[in-house]
Amino acid sequence: MEIRELRAFVAVAEEGGLSAAARRLHLSQSALSQVVQSLERQLGVQLLTRSHSGTTPTLAGDILVRRARAILAAHDGAVAEVMAAGGDGSAVAGRIRVGVPLELPLDVLPSALVELRAAYPETRVDVRHASSAGQLAALDAGDLDLALVRYRPAGERFDAFLVVREPIGVLLDAGHSQSLAEATGVRLDRLAGMSWLGFPRSDAPPWYDEVSAILRAHGLTDQVAEADGEPSITAEVKFAAVRSGRSFTLAPPEWANNLPQGVHWHPIDGNPIIRRTWAVWPADARQRDLATLVAAFNPPAAPH
Repeated sequence: MEIRELRAFVAVAEEGGLSAAARRLHLSQSALSQVVQSLERQLGVQLLTRSHSGTTPTLAGDILVRRARAILAAHDGAVAEVMAAGGDGSAVAGRIRVGVPLELPLDVLPSALVELRAAYPETRVDVRHASSAGQLAALDAGDLDLALVRYRPAGERFDAFLVVREPIGVLLDAGHSQSLAEATGVRLDRLAGMSWLGFPRSDAPPWYDEVSAILRAHGLTDQVAEADGEPSITAEVKFAAVRSGRSFTLAPPEWANNLPQGVHWHPIDGNPIIRRTWAVWPADARQRDLATLVAAFNPPAAPH
């Protein structure tokens, strides 16, 4: 079990439901549900009783909540002690406005916030969801302090740091999964004749252009035109379109753990599509709490 998993489970138990806990942790409800399911698989026990009114810890869940609170208190206390020993005592209360994109991996922001709160417990963090382009515009206007975006902006106005690298796979209906999936994944060229249910180019132009170029390189020229200019699409709409058997959509590996019946996730043969998320902030920023938050992001492992 990891600290982030324990922290997420305690939030669910304290809030009495996935929806409220997801808002508290700034996560999607589906991502939080995956964490709970992962814990239950690891421990081999049911941790929550689920009903229309919310969730209640089982006996095993109560034990885990009690133990997890002690572990988290010890962990956070240790982080605070170490940070205090190495600091200069200049921590002051502040506010950091953070932008996040849709489908941000589960542990990216919460794990960094743990270190921030240990060093600057009075700093308030405001999180808002926005497209990459929208975040960079807000950063440029002074309405955001930190943006988590799908491409690195050009120029010297901003500093940037790569925080996530995700191999993107494909969602298919059951019929196409059976006929197209191989041991190494699904070859992109075999998706010809299906429509790509993508995202608007205006959300993240460089990232859209990168994906489009890869699809075209695999003979999927017609599919690219289907996605451009469309409004943002919810997960539920994507699932419905995929189940129809006429469309495919791209998704990171974590989606594989919580899909509706009739929808399957597969890696793409050769992993040609890698989605990157960058932390971006003004180059002239001088906030110490912001610097601590940026430094808390773990760099992604180098690709093999």
